[in-house]
Amino acid sequence: MTQARGAVLRLPTRRAAPGLSLAGRGFTTAYLSLIVLVPIAAVVAHSTDGGLHGFWQAISNPSAVATLKLTFGISFIVVAVNAVTGTLIAWVLVRDSFRGKGLVNSIIDLPFALPTIVAGLTLLALYGPKSPFGVNVAYTRVAILLALLFVTLPFVVRAVQPVLQELDREMEEAAASLGASGFQIFRRIVLPNLAPAILSGAALGFARSVGEFGSVVLISGNIPFHTEVASVHILTLIQSDDPAGAAAVSVLPLGLSFVGLVALDLIQRWRLRHER
Repeated sequence: MTQARGAVLRLPTRRAAPGLSLAGRGFTTAYLSLIVLVPIAAVVAHSTDGGLHGFWQAISNPSAVATLKLTFGISFIVVAVNAVTGTLIAWVLVRDSFRGKGLVNSIIDLPFALPTIVAGLTLLALYGPKSPFGVNVAYTRVAILLALLFVTLPFVVRAVQPVLQELDREMEEAAASLGASGFQIFRRIVLPNLAPAILSGAALGFARSVGEFGSVVLISGNIPFHTEVASVHILTLIQSDDPAGAAAVSVLPLGLSFVGLVALDLIQRWRLRHER
């Protein structure tokens, strides 16, 4: 019996067949290249159809500079607001019990499921000239902010929520028993564990904000130098028969979003190495 048990314990761990693993990696690489890398490379290549001089003229044009400043500025504000409100909402959904919690939890994902043009139409009906609340912010930068907050709401909430659910509460209880206040417990114990998730959700929300089109195209009014965001400006360039200029302007939001996501991944890897 002892030998039998020993034989069972010494059984090697089964691993995927090398051929199957290689095939899976090849399929993954080919699929990502076809769906993501090749289209992005085509846009970058198309942005230099007029040479570097043409590229610089497209991105340094006053209208392009104004629209990029507006897009990035509001996107950073959206990130800051979502980092706070998203964390708070996730905390309430995980730590509190109340009637209708399931409904609230489902509503969080609504911006993911709702077509963005429908979201823009809804916001225009609620906060436009015929607002039932008497609040008219249509065709202003506030309207753009509201639209981007709506479509990016789920990112931080869904990133923080599972981390909160898995968080060991014994350390919080021990700190409370030693006299730590609720704010001290959150700042010194909870927040350091939530920080990577908050950053991850915020980075995804920023990437979504800089490229958003459907929810802002109606309510912003698309006023040049005032409420025209990058995505709408790119569409305007295409309609003006300037696809190279449109590609050049689109490279900047694309590049900034990519750099942000890569930096976030490096930070998370560094944090994991130092926690081991």
